[in-house]
Amino acid sequence: MGRLNGKVALVTGAAVGIGAACTRRLLEAGARVALVDLHDEQGQRLAAEFGDDARYFHADVSVEAEVAAAVAGAVAAFGRLDVLVNNAGIAGANKPTHELTEAEWDRVQAINVKGVFFCTKHAIGPLRAAGGGSIINLSSIYGLVGAADSPPYHASKGAVRLMSKTDAMLYAADRIRVNSIHPGFIWTPMVEQHLASMGGDPAEHRREIGALHPLGHLGEPDDIAWGVVYLASDESKFVTGSELVIDGGYTCR
Repeated sequence: MGRLNGKVALVTGAAVGIGAACTRRLLEAGARVALVDLHDEQGQRLAAEFGDDARYFHADVSVEAEVAAAVAGAVAAFGRLDVLVNNAGIAGANKPTHELTEAEWDRVQAINVKGVFFCTKHAIGPLRAAGGGSIINLSSIYGLVGAADSPPYHASKGAVRLMSKTDAMLYAADRIRVNSIHPGFIWTPMVEQHLASMGGDPAEHRREIGALHPLGHLGEPDDIAWGVVYLASDESKFVTGSELVIDGGYTCR
């Protein structure tokens, strides 16, 4: 028996990076998965690998109507919803606070915060209908500690952390668990782009950032995906409002 047999999951930002790893591991554990993203080619290709157990839906998580349509489409395709993985996010502008524009700030909040809000809002009905379920929100180490860069990103991930706790309290009676995951630096296209934007030698930047983690290296998308599988499964039935930190020891300092 797979750990997630009979469950249906919806993953946002599912086409690349951490989202793609989560999608693969959820499917391999027995779930059927609705992939939601803007990267249509990658998303459709990944869904096609798994046949009828996966379905791709195009949606911008910052647009409520598109989120509502994707959630409704997933329920129509698979008959239910048991797991929501709010993974979609962007890093945004890496500038000091006094140099940021309102548009730069708002874009990050629209995707990283409103996206979680919209997806959660529209998933609650199907999760209640299923008798409960699991919402897994991807925050960050920077939802727990600060750093002198990317203020919109850090603010957004702090918001996701507390949104998770609030919703854990609000929906516990519905047997809907809500938890946040806090990755350290994971080798994904977003982190690769961040390192490239720093100028100089990207390989050296990767070594330097890896050294900030006591384990001495960056993580891999599967390091996060296995945490998602755990929180999606009944193995975590007594876990809600919690923070699963997967960061190679970064926040131990």
